[in-house]
Amino acid sequence: MKSIAAFLAALLSFGFAMPAWADPALEGGKLVLTNGISSVEGASGGGLATWATIAGMETDRSVGVSAHATGIELPDYGWRSYGVAVGIKDRVELSYARQNFDTRNVGAALGLGRNFTFNQDIYGAKVRLVGDTVYGPSWLPQISVSVQHKRSLDSAIVKAVGAGSSRGTDFTVSATKLLLSRSILLNATARLTNANQFGLLGFGRTGRQARTVQFEGSVAYLLTPRLVIGGEYRTRPDRLAIAREDHAHDLFVAWAVARKATVTAAYVDVGSVATFKGQRGGLLSLQIAF
Repeated sequence: MKSIAAFLAALLSFGFAMPAWADPALEGGKLVLTNGISSVEGASGGGLATWATIAGMETDRSVGVSAHATGIELPDYGWRSYGVAVGIKDRVELSYARQNFDTRNVGAALGLGRNFTFNQDIYGAKVRLVGDTVYGPSWLPQISVSVQHKRSLDSAIVKAVGAGSSRGTDFTVSATKLLLSRSILLNATARLTNANQFGLLGFGRTGRQARTVQFEGSVAYLLTPRLVIGGEYRTRPDRLAIAREDHAHDLFVAWAVARKATVTAAYVDVGSVATFKGQRGGLLSLQIAF
């Protein structure tokens, strides 16, 4: 956790002052927290779910940028995610994330070696189709579609455990609305995917590559304009015979410690991972956004 803490501290110190070179282009006109946080897959949203939001603090006249570092501590594993995202005129989002999944002692038990780490790159693109998260009729949410192309960097290993491929692409449709009068944010996402453990254990299984539709839901309540609490639920396919996969959920609190810096802490339950049950732990994430 020391490396994560150091990186979070560096991001936080960077976030309190906008660089001189960025000042003209990065307008930063959104309301605090309405750009969401960075999900573990790099897209803007919640910790587990992709939302219809567009990354960055830009309005429809400028460009925004966000960066995140996330650490998840589970009883038998450690998860790290780092990434950046660019929002263009609050209409298009381009994102990249690197995931590292440390198997610790489990790696030795599975014959992979202690602290064997699965690695994955995720390239994402999102487009806002209609609506606005904050403004407009309360019955019309912001609706976005996105694509996330995932590449496991451990092709031989994921295929050895039964995955059909080391590469896969998820497609999502999200609807997000902040009801300001009630201080409530609602999100629903449909994801077409065949990812095993978010893609860290490859995609599909040998002879069965078809994607299925999974659901991601989020509810958040604004205690203050800078402090939000909420929860998420995400269903996942269960394809690998050697590694049962459960649905995931979290309870989170997000605090905008400054206009450009948001810290998120959460309790996360991802169920069974590679035959080890009860994988529940804590998430800590920092996002810097302009």
